Amino acid sequence: MDAAFEASEVFAPSSPHFLADPYPAYATLREKGRAHFYAPTGQWLIPHHADVAALLRDRRLGRTYLHRFTHEEFGRPAPPAEHEPFHVLNDNGMLDLEAPTHTRIRRLVSKAFTPRTVEQRRPYVAELADRFARELVADGGGDLAARVAEPLPVAVIAQMLGIPESDRPLLRPWSAAICGMYELNPPEETAARAVRASLEFTAYLRELIAVRRKEPGDDLVSALIAAHDEGESLTEQEMISTCVLLLNAGHEATVNATVNGWYALFRHPAQLAALRADPTGLIPTAVEELMRHDTPLQLFERWVLDDIEVDGRLIPRGSEVALLFGSANHDPAVFTRPAGLDLTRRDNPHISFSAGIHYCIGAPLARIELAASLGALLRRAPRLRLAAEPARRPNFVIRGLEELLVEV
Repeated sequence: MDAAFEASEVFAPSSPHFLADPYPAYATLREKGRAHFYAPTGQWLIPHHADVAALLRDRRLGRTYLHRFTHEEFGRPAPPAEHEPFHVLNDNGMLDLEAPTHTRIRRLVSKAFTPRTVEQRRPYVAELADRFARELVADGGGDLAARVAEPLPVAVIAQMLGIPESDRPLLRPWSAAICGMYELNPPEETAARAVRASLEFTAYLRELIAVRRKEPGDDLVSALIAAHDEGESLTEQEMISTCVLLLNAGHEATVNATVNGWYALFRHPAQLAALRADPTGLIPTAVEELMRHDTPLQLFERWVLDDIEVDGRLIPRGSEVALLFGSANHDPAVFTRPAGLDLTRRDNPHISFSAGIHYCIGAPLARIELAASLGALLRRAPRLRLAAEPARRPNFVIRGLEELLVEV
């Protein structure tokens, strides 16, 4: 631990240079210690894989503190009243809840999100991926993000929820606006967009739920309405928040994993050639390696509910830790040649889907979607190539590209 080191010397999430490639900065953070206070956000940065993995499972930390403390007791200000629609929507989702409420909701949602249910989606996912790939090829190329990466997960989750095809264009803008609040220190205009999207998405889902109560269908909303366990059920707000979470978390991660992954493949032509030569054999490990190599969710936050100690440093109750997934996934203590791309990597304990009680419930579906789109593009566009160097989105937490222009 280097007591004289200031994290802000290398950790600069608003810098275009840092956003282009944060991994060298992560290497410095890991070299300098296991916990670094970052004054601009008042958070403790945790860069090592072992610590990130352990703290994700440590019940002395939580996604919320309101199950144990008031804002005043925890030493934190309440959110501004004008942000309430966003927080009502966000704070009733599994991702931002702790036991016992989280336990109850996840158990009920899992009944409608079983491995068998997800596996039944595989033919539909494959069909969609093939269609989007064919259309991209027919046009000679285009923006892989807009033509394949984005429409695939939106169509899949919309079909699961029972959202009519005509309404699906609404989902991506709502998702993008709400997810803007997950960045570090979001400005007020971002909050205003998130509030509007929260109100509109909530109103839409409330109407959809009302329809499904009268006319149940073979969809996830109907299944959530019907989910019971020992007399317990989901409230309407919990159903709404669950639907939004499934769209936002699954969709954003899958879109960015797809574009980040293909950009990495274009920059590693030998690996891309190997994948083209043996897609069946390499796609399963390629999906995991691409998720690790350029992590779509770079940071995950936790509140410190009881004092913890990391590397001899006391991190007191009321603090917030920023678990650096991108850094953990490049930790040489866990991954051989972490900066390299190795599609044959078998020992790959990346934490891109988190860990512990908040492990991504949609991870199996995301893997199916990523494998399907990768396979379809390899099959339909065997000479796919980069047409222009892409620009990074000006986001840090959710890492992606503005567009990915390709030629076939």
